[in-house]
Amino acid sequence: MKIIKRSGREVDFDAAKIITAITKANESVVSSERMTPIQIKRIAEDVEMACMNVNRALSVEEIQDMVEDQIMNQRAFSVARSYITYRYTRALIRKSNTTDEQILSLIECNNEEVKQENSNKNPTVNSVQRDYMAGEVSKDITKRILLPKDIVEAHEQGIIHFHDADYFAQHMHNCDLVNLEDMLQNGTVISGTLIEKPHSFSTACNIATQIIAQVASCQYGGQSISLTHLAPFVEISRQKIRSQVKEEYAEAGVTLDGNQIDAIAEKRLLEEIRKGVQMIQYQVVTLMTTNGQAPFVTVFMYLGEAKDERTKADLALIIEEVLQQRVQGVKNEKGVWITPAFPKLIYVLEEDNITEDSRFWYLTELAAKCTAKRMVPDYISEKIMLQNKIDKNGNGNCYTCMGCRSFLTPFVDEEGKPKYYGRFNQGVVTVNLVDIGLSAQKDLNEFWKIFDKRMELCHRALQCRHERLTGTLSDAAPILWQHGALLRLKSGETIDKYLHGGYSTLSLGYAGLWECVYAMTGKKLTEPEGEAFGLAVMKKLNEYTAKWKAAENIDYSLYGTPLESTTYKFAKCLQKRFGIVKDVTDKSYITNSYHVHVTEPIDAFEKLELEAKFQALSPGGAISYVEVPNMQNNIEAVLEVMKFIYDNIMYAELNTKSDFCQLCGFDGEIEITENEDGKLVWRCPNCGNLDQTKMNVARRTCGYIGTQYWNQGRTQEIKERVLHL
Repeated sequence: MKIIKRSGREVDFDAAKIITAITKANESVVSSERMTPIQIKRIAEDVEMACMNVNRALSVEEIQDMVEDQIMNQRAFSVARSYITYRYTRALIRKSNTTDEQILSLIECNNEEVKQENSNKNPTVNSVQRDYMAGEVSKDITKRILLPKDIVEAHEQGIIHFHDADYFAQHMHNCDLVNLEDMLQNGTVISGTLIEKPHSFSTACNIATQIIAQVASCQYGGQSISLTHLAPFVEISRQKIRSQVKEEYAEAGVTLDGNQIDAIAEKRLLEEIRKGVQMIQYQVVTLMTTNGQAPFVTVFMYLGEAKDERTKADLALIIEEVLQQRVQGVKNEKGVWITPAFPKLIYVLEEDNITEDSRFWYLTELAAKCTAKRMVPDYISEKIMLQNKIDKNGNGNCYTCMGCRSFLTPFVDEEGKPKYYGRFNQGVVTVNLVDIGLSAQKDLNEFWKIFDKRMELCHRALQCRHERLTGTLSDAAPILWQHGALLRLKSGETIDKYLHGGYSTLSLGYAGLWECVYAMTGKKLTEPEGEAFGLAVMKKLNEYTAKWKAAENIDYSLYGTPLESTTYKFAKCLQKRFGIVKDVTDKSYITNSYHVHVTEPIDAFEKLELEAKFQALSPGGAISYVEVPNMQNNIEAVLEVMKFIYDNIMYAELNTKSDFCQLCGFDGEIEITENEDGKLVWRCPNCGNLDQTKMNVARRTCGYIGTQYWNQGRTQEIKERVLHL
């Protein structure tokens, strides 16, 4: 059995240390009030048994709380006071320097919580350690200086989650839609070097990857680019290649007619498209940004975004090549084709590609094949999005999310035109809905009273995020603010104007709606009463964001939080505050956003239909998924799900498995099992390999694919998922 020390390092449980600590407290009181050695031993045994029943590694603080309770149970109140006083004194000493142990444990790779904080970061790599070390300093400054004490306490207690505190000390924003069109068409500057408009598709792809890397190093969230912005350069290459072909054959004394020249040029053009797409695929996977991971980038594929038929046809060529290359995958160090985490792909389902007789149906079939093999692309329904995203002109809009699920709100510029590329999100604060539900103890009036208080707390925390960005100079990130990725401001200008008026968003996140509903009503979200209460909660959350927006001219928006490591943190905090409550806190995770619980038996179509109601009430971002088995031999079923998405829900994905064991060559699903300490580990079902460094595991956990493993809470959630198809 393991415990987690304050530094984050995981060590073996040692009951002798509990006996030693209690004995010291025992000896500090008068003899008439002391406990016997047998009582002390019994306390240690009871605590050990309680730890084993929790079925996860407890923190030192949680164990000490148990010890206090057990001393009280023995009615040894003087000993308890002595023990509490000692803890308090030690806590004061530790506060004099809050970061040293954390940083040292990071360097030695002993910090178990941080090691599994991000499923796409390898904690043994120097650049990742450097980023985590800087993050510890930032979190320390944030907690001690930059945030109000009650917000810090609420964050640490798991009542709310103040996202990305490890970047808060700097003036950095969350995620954005890169205005690649502006940067390619009008030029940009990268590291002080002028980059002019490219004269070929391959050069445009090369520049795009450099932009992606630069943007990733200047923010902490995801970014998205559109293939539509690359499509015009296909025609530039076509004409360039056509001239080259004509010139080459003329020099050789060979006369070709126009059709022959076009045929040769088109063949060469397809090869250039292949190389350009391959460049993006491999550059994104192999680039390492300053935060120690590949850029979190989403590639948007939307035929309806093309401005003319020529560009649309060329865009289709690019999309086809992107899908074909992703089906193939990338090679791991053993030379085996595996599933990469990035770039994330989004394919828009639209009139031109959703039926068998539509013009681009062949692309949809290829997308289905790619999803079955590599878990991407994910799907946006143009039909539903046009209904959900209505701007002030009364027009529907279809556009990509920023990263995995964060959506901008509809926006019209000063000329009355819709604008999305070049916009961004200021940051997120998430409310733990489960905590509200349990705190109310099934009293509806009490629930809404607590709810109102938590909203006030979240509002102030979000204002802190906004105020931290206020006054940020464009010089802080020239690629973003001066050279077109987001804006083209002058040196010395602030970004303040773009923090208001709807240009950027500020996200109120929420998590654990399923458990919150059950705690209050005893009903599941899939039952009529549970659904009604869940929708009421969602509407109330939207009322608050609308009220804040009207008062401050800041675009607050409701966001279905993709908890990764925080799902485990919230679960631990809930167990500490409320104990084990059946079907509410009896897991090491809580449910993301509005999702149906992973253990709930429900078919894919029912799940998507139900969740569509909640997704429509989550305008700042949300994604639904269905868990499926290996679908590579059942593409027809994948296509049926995709058609259902088109007609019923704005944004959804299919989760399958894509693993490889480097020891035995097993290509299938690596399983999750318990080791002798009760810890969940990954195991090859073919050869029994338990070495995570010698296997490739890819799982979608939060709208994006992770490949570096997860904490115990998230791992349990993955293990318990039921199939929906």
